[in-house]
Amino acid sequence: MPVTFASFILSLATSALMHLGQGVTTGARPMRPAGGPSQEGTGSVHLPLARQVIDLISLLEEKTKGNRTSEEEEMLAQTLFALRIKFVEIEKKLRNDFHPE
Repeated sequence: MPVTFASFILSLATSALMHLGQGVTTGARPMRPAGGPSQEGTGSVHLPLARQVIDLISLLEEKTKGNRTSEEEEMLAQTLFALRIKFVEIEKKLRNDFHPE
């Protein structure tokens, strides 16, 4: 399979999801912040790494502006939106689970 802009972005998005604890499908581990107590979920969460990958995709969005097809534009916008929403959801869940007010 040839590497395309879309496949590269989807590869990065998969990496971000893994850092958000969303990518484990077999032998699921409890969701927890790296080094933190366990909670139900699918894997370890590394918010700084997830944020870094999301920021990298955002940088690619900025630097490739005007050089993408309409399909790439839509895929990139939808991917970033979904990742940002998932990041906020996981961050909020971890904050509530591990630092109740």
